[in-house]
Amino acid sequence: MKAMVLCAGFGTRLRPLTDQVPKPLVPLCGLPLLRYNFALLQNAGVSEIVINTHHLGAEMEKGAQKLAAELRLDLHVSREGKQILGTGGGVRRAQPMLGGGTFFLLNGDMIFDVDLQAALAAHRAAGAAATMVLLPYPKGATYGAVEVDAAFNVRRIAGRGAAPEPGLSKMHFTGVHVVEPELLDKLPPEGESDINRTAYVRLIHDGARVHGFLQKGYWGDLGNPRSLLRANLDVLQGALPLSRFRPGADPFALTEERAPGAHVHPSARVEGELRGRVLIHAGAQVAQGARVGPDAVLGSKVRVDAGAQVERAVCWDGTHVAAGERVADAIAAPGVRMDA
Repeated sequence: MKAMVLCAGFGTRLRPLTDQVPKPLVPLCGLPLLRYNFALLQNAGVSEIVINTHHLGAEMEKGAQKLAAELRLDLHVSREGKQILGTGGGVRRAQPMLGGGTFFLLNGDMIFDVDLQAALAAHRAAGAAATMVLLPYPKGATYGAVEVDAAFNVRRIAGRGAAPEPGLSKMHFTGVHVVEPELLDKLPPEGESDINRTAYVRLIHDGARVHGFLQKGYWGDLGNPRSLLRANLDVLQGALPLSRFRPGADPFALTEERAPGAHVHPSARVEGELRGRVLIHAGAQVAQGARVGPDAVLGSKVRVDAGAQVERAVCWDGTHVAAGERVADAIAAPGVRMDA
């Protein structure tokens, strides 16, 4: 089984964090987000993965190659040079790498506790050309919806604020697809395109079966600081189940629980106070008189000086929190503090 993870985006809403780190490689509790998606796919039986690259392409490729090697996955890279090709154009460019069979397609900036094997089984049972993995549409939301009939056939890709057609129900699309090559044939052979607005619309218009698979589970789009921080704290607090990602992606794997909820790598030096749930990675230092927690993640080689405080916050690898500094409700990286 093959899969493609879309990794070419700019990460605009996370700048300046994503000026140096491609969005799929931003850390989630100290591990690159892409590692979770690779592990999820691996646990669903995927052994061969394609990514596309554009923004910070060399860094994206290097990081993905490292993760694939660690997880013993075969990786192929579709490089988008001068022009970013969008969700449709990116997949169309990578079609030769994906072969002629069914494959999973995932957005690279989300975390989702999804049963991919169940989605694949439903896709095959429906005899669908494509399956969109859906969640219930949030009350009060106004963004574009996927509309399904009573049999969960996708009938319309609606625009922002559009009222549902009679007899159809609005659903939230998660960015996870199960795809047959037939879908890609509906895309322009070259240039930028949107897979939802182009391929799916044409497929539905032509009468092909597009199935909707409802999955009620944790889902997070990590494209902005608030949602990124929320996902980190959800992992820390146990609100995001990790069973579908383990053992390939487990941020607690090499740590020891020194106090209830306080997970610390053996190589970290902690002389200050830890409060509540915290996760501290290799080589981090917490000086005497510093306080970390509640709800804090320190990446590898983070230094928190005397008198500093870190709470409801995430510090990326190598961050220095100076004496007397308070980092709260924020994401911190070397030289960057971003309120969430």
